[in-house]
Amino acid sequence: MHLQRSLDVRTDGKGAYGLNRLLDEVVRESGVKTGLCVLTCLHTSASLVVTENADPAVRQDLLAWFERIAPEGDPCYTHTAEGLDDMPAHLRSIVTSTTETLIVSDGALALGTWQGVYLLEHRLRPHERRVLVHVHGDL
Repeated sequence: MHLQRSLDVRTDGKGAYGLNRLLDEVVRESGVKTGLCVLTCLHTSASLVVTENADPAVRQDLLAWFERIAPEGDPCYTHTAEGLDDMPAHLRSIVTSTTETLIVSDGALALGTWQGVYLLEHRLRPHERRVLVHVHGDL
């Protein structure tokens, strides 16, 4: 069994946006009991991560770390055509991932108690982001 869905995620600008609820719906719709769920973020200035979902400070610290390793407006950047946040957004996307593969077990995502799947928006302004979800496996 294969099921593919496109998720449109509206962001309010830079931040971490939880996807667990949307992904749970897609997995449930697929009917897959044992298999894989592959996610792909179709952008170069947003990305996907699996991280702790209990304490929001984890996501705040992650975003603050990005500010240190890829600051906006760094004079070393030559790619500035789309604004001072564009090149750092690309760098942040590169050091995370645009694709995640998750296991489906007993008809649900096999995530740990404190794990959440997040879309990271690396640009300052709001965007409509697309995540392609492909679930495949046995019913």
